[in-house]
Amino acid sequence: MDKISDNPAFGAHIVTGSAGLPTFMRQTATRDLEDAKVAIVGIPFDGGTIRCRSSSRFAPSKIREASLNLYKAFHPIFKIYPANEITLVDYGNVAVMPMNIDDNMKAIQEEIDAILASNTTVIALGGDHSITLPLLRSHAAKFGRLAVIHFDAHPDTWAGKICHTSAFYHALKEGIIAPEAYIQIGIRGPNNQEEVEAVKGIGAQVLSIDECFAMGIPAVIEKITKLMGQNPVYVSLDVDSIDPAYAPGTGTPEIGGFTSYQMLQMLRGLKGLNLVGFDIVEVCPSYDHGEITSILAANLVFEFLSLLAVNQLKSNSSQ
Repeated sequence: MDKISDNPAFGAHIVTGSAGLPTFMRQTATRDLEDAKVAIVGIPFDGGTIRCRSSSRFAPSKIREASLNLYKAFHPIFKIYPANEITLVDYGNVAVMPMNIDDNMKAIQEEIDAILASNTTVIALGGDHSITLPLLRSHAAKFGRLAVIHFDAHPDTWAGKICHTSAFYHALKEGIIAPEAYIQIGIRGPNNQEEVEAVKGIGAQVLSIDECFAMGIPAVIEKITKLMGQNPVYVSLDVDSIDPAYAPGTGTPEIGGFTSYQMLQMLRGLKGLNLVGFDIVEVCPSYDHGEITSILAANLVFEFLSLLAVNQLKSNSSQ
């Protein structure tokens, strides 16, 4: 080590936010996935938003910018530098068009199919919640029926056309989610109770925010991990699952949600699960304040990356 910036303990403070290409955590921008274990993939599409506010198409860029200070970041709980333990690249954005949702669903799925074919794990930056449907289709094609952890204020199981409120209805209808290993966490607000009851009726689990707070976060984590077992697990995180005091920049804010720290606790509690994919959606920069929602989103992606790094270390030590 011949200069201070080579030391991971100092590197995050040496490189300024305005220097270089704003890739996620300043990792290499490339579509060469030969050696990549994890790819950050932006999906700047919000054409599935048919209700409430929009602008999540701008989120991938803002989340990347917010991640710049995570360069060589150390995870204080897992005691690792995840970017040192796992090969991470920034793949850039999927090419999407503003209007035609069917064409965009197809384009997203084709791109993700190609990335997964290289045995690279995808961390997707949305976009509205409609993008989760092609992501689930791609992951199910590779891993089989998926166990799904779905953090959200809303069920998103509206029985209608493909949009940001119906992605999980279509995924369940297509059989790509295993209902007995599907859990929605943080549901609240004036939701359509028929949607909630329909999800419960097929054997899935729904934890309202009131139930989560009554149980306590450790009990929520225990319930999640028992339900997931050793199944391939996909995690979809809508930032409106977090209270708008901590994440105001979202399309459908609902009061009375999780704190940012509670969300950190829940993600960290997924350690050891067979995690195969992750998306974070519904960050709307146009409605953000001080970029705190983008900063939170970048840190939640860092948490998931850290989980993958811990799994990688465990896998290496067992070989």
